[in-house]
Amino acid sequence: MKTFRKLLLIVPLLMLALGSTAQADGLYNKIDIRVISDDRGKLREYPVDSHGKTQRSYIAAREGERYRIRVRNRSGQRIGLVIAVDGRNIITGRKSWLERKEAKYVLDPWETAEYEGWRSSRNRVNRFYFTDIDDSYADAWGDHSAMGVIAVAVYREKEPEHYGYRQKRDGMIARSEAARSSSAGTGFGESEWSPAHKVHFHPRKKPAYRKFIKYEWRRTLCRKGVIRHCGHHHDDGNRFWDDDDRDYGWDDDFAPYPWRLRQR
Repeated sequence: MKTFRKLLLIVPLLMLALGSTAQADGLYNKIDIRVISDDRGKLREYPVDSHGKTQRSYIAAREGERYRIRVRNRSGQRIGLVIAVDGRNIITGRKSWLERKEAKYVLDPWETAEYEGWRSSRNRVNRFYFTDIDDSYADAWGDHSAMGVIAVAVYREKEPEHYGYRQKRDGMIARSEAARSSSAGTGFGESEWSPAHKVHFHPRKKPAYRKFIKYEWRRTLCRKGVIRHCGHHHDDGNRFWDDDDRDYGWDDDFAPYPWRLRQR
C-alpha cells in the first residue's frame, strides 16, 4: 500500500515548513530518513562521522535506478522538512542551504511520506534517478557544490502563521568532487501526478536534526574503503564531505525544467 505524503513551499511570507526539536528531547531518534530504490527497496547505509543532531552516511547507487526519499515521523509533533538533492531544493530547484525560509514538506505526528522527485508544479513531480554528473539536474544549472548528497533538515513548528503547500494524492491528503566520469548525480526523470495544496506552518529558527546521505557508485565506495571486502585493494581517502550553511535567498516557485529538456 503506497504511503501518502504532503509538501509545503516557503517564500518570504509563503512557506513550506517542517517541525521537530533538538538534541535536548532526542527528536533526532524519532525521525527516520531512508533512501528507497524502486528495484532494491531500502538502500543499506554506511554511517560515517555522525553525532547527535547531525548524521552522515554513504549509500551505493546504481546508474539509471529510480529512487525516493522516505521520512517517518515517529514523534507526537508536526515537523517541516527542507530536502535538497545535489544541493538543490527538491521543491523549487534552487540552490539550498537547508535554511528555515526555504520551501518545505510538512509531516503530521506519526506520519510517513515518500518524496520521489523534483516538484515541477503543484500537481506533478519528475522522478529522481541516479545518473552521471553530466546528466544530473544540478549540472544543468552549473552547480557542482553539493553533488551526490541527499540532505534533509528537520524543523520543529513554532506557530502556524504562514502558508505553505500540503501534498495530496488520488484525491486524498497525503499523510505522510571526484572525476565526473566516476561520480554520481540525480537526474530529472519522468513526470508523475502529485498534487499539493497550501497548509500553515511556522518553523523554528534552527533545524532540530539534519541528515546527509552521500551516494556514490559501488566501485567508488570500494575504492574509498567505505564498503569492505570488495575483492581488490582500495586507496586511502577522505571519507568526509563538507556541507555549507551560508545564508541564501530564494523565491516562491517550483523546480524549472533543465535547459537540455526544454530544448527537446
